Amino acid sequence: MNQPDPASRTHIRTFLEMQAAEKGAARNTLDAYARDLEDLAQFLDDLGRPIEDATPGDLTAYVNHLAHAGFATATRARKISAVRQLYRFLMIEGMVDEDPAAGLSGPKLARALPKTLSIAEVERLLETARQRTETTTGRERFRALRLHAMLEVLYASGMRVSELVALPRQVLAGDPRVLTITGKGSKQRLVPLNNEARMALDRYLTALAAPENTSPTLRPAKWLFPARSAEGHVTRQHLGVELKELAGEAGLDPERVSPHVLRHAFASHLLDRGADLRAVQQLLGHADISTTQIYTHVLEERLKKIVYEHHPLARQKLTNTK
Repeated sequence: MNQPDPASRTHIRTFLEMQAAEKGAARNTLDAYARDLEDLAQFLDDLGRPIEDATPGDLTAYVNHLAHAGFATATRARKISAVRQLYRFLMIEGMVDEDPAAGLSGPKLARALPKTLSIAEVERLLETARQRTETTTGRERFRALRLHAMLEVLYASGMRVSELVALPRQVLAGDPRVLTITGKGSKQRLVPLNNEARMALDRYLTALAAPENTSPTLRPAKWLFPARSAEGHVTRQHLGVELKELAGEAGLDPERVSPHVLRHAFASHLLDRGADLRAVQQLLGHADISTTQIYTHVLEERLKKIVYEHHPLARQKLTNTK
């Protein structure tokens, strides 16, 4: 297999630099773009065509290639989106005269409802984490305190797991009732901390300062949740593994539980208790309200419940069926 044309690689690299510098794209997003566009460049190179010379027919052939290769619908949609963005950028920068991806269409995605947990299930998970802190000793207790603190903060705030693990220690310097989070695109927002989260953090920080629990390299630390990892803090992957182990201990299906599911639970439970969709949008750090609207099924169920419980005709119907 030939390597993609050097000019094609340059175009991809320039596009990625723009995404990082101007749009604040996260490392995971940039890596996904790089993989997807490398795949496109390789396909075009097999046709003897550099990226800047691709025709609409070439890109249609690429879309067909993705379908025949057996990629999942969501994967194909992501790859085609990356292609569209690349060519839009190249045209704006004057590297191509026309956008060959302008008419490119991808597979239609069915909007899946977010996986979530009930309030009772989240309470069981958090209680199991708390109980671990009382039934363990030494390093195991320190890890239990850290996990409990992270989960309480995650559920209290609804922040992304990438935001949670990379919280700087100085985030606690301000008002103890809120945290200032730097999210996607380097945008800042305030997220709440309830009493349970603050108490769990206090217990964890006390343990973090104890010499017998942590290595001197972690005290004092830049990060709120330091670890001996390449990043210097607990990784998303490590937290995910610990959470699945905890879920099994709590009697929950580990496949249903992840840090992102707790974020969904935060949003769903707020809306179910009457929170405004715009307020939830701000708390989650969504740039567009349409992203938050995946939770409208919660609003619909709540409205149905209100009607069934309080509308006189609905109550009369329920009475007549008894």
